[in-house]
Parts: sequence; structure tokens; C-alpha cells
Amino acid sequence: MSSEMRSLAVTALVEEDECAVLRVSGELDLRTEQAFLAEARSVVSAGHRFLVLDLTALRFCDSRGLSCLLALEWLCRRMEGRLLLASLGVRMLKLLVGTQSLGVFSCYPTVGHALAAVPLASRPVWPPAADAEPSDTDPSDTDPAD
Repeated sequence: MSSEMRSLAVTALVEEDECAVLRVSGELDLRTEQAFLAEARSVVSAGHRFLVLDLTALRFCDSRGLSCLLALEWLCRRMEGRLLLASLGVRMLKLLVGTQSLGVFSCYPTVGHALAAVPLASRPVWPPAADAEPSDTDPSDTDPAD
């Protein structure tokens, strides 16, 4: 892991066909933006045009982090997909409201809710299979269609 990523971690929870779920934890700011964008772009460029970001563990995001999210939104739409933000904390929500950018993003209370907005043909199973590590799943985060 590079020094830029020490205060930010991006963990792939699910990567299937056209959709990926990434957990973003730590701080998304000037120090981590390039590494974050490189990681996220590589996932989208691999064909995952529907990208769900689980922001449960994102402790901090500034205007540079917001710019990264806007760039990902543009990239996903360019590939005829979508960026979906899940489990926004109070700080992230305040940032989006304060910058009047809340309407730009598709925001959902849980990963399960975000995945319900992904076309069925592209939607991965959630929560991940039982062989995934327990820390990667949240038992309360199930698909609302169930």
C-alpha cells in the first residue's frame, strides 16, 4: 500500500460482471485523491460500469474528495452506468448539501438499497457469499426486495 493510501483504504466487497461494490474508509482528501482515483478508475475501466461506494467508514472528505466523486460519476455515466453512494455519514451528507451537489449523486441508506437501483441483469448477490469474511458484510444491509 502506498503512503498516500495509508489514511484511505478501498476494499472491493463484490466485483461481478458490470457492477462492483467498494468500501471506502479513512480520509478522502488532497493526500489520497490520486491513489483513490487510480483505484476506482481501474475498477470502472475493467467493465464495472455500476459502481457502489459504501461510505460507512469514510471519516473525512473535503472538496478534493468531492471532486473525485464527481469525476467517478462522470466516468460511470460515460460508460452508460452509474455511481451509487451508500451509507453516507452525517459529515458527508453535510458536505453534499453545503456544496449543493446532493442532487448530482444517487444516494442510498445501505448498499442493499443502492444495489436495488442497479438493473437486475447487472446486480450482484448481496450480501456476498458466505465464504466472504464476516467483516465485509453487515447483516442489517440486505436487499430491500427480500
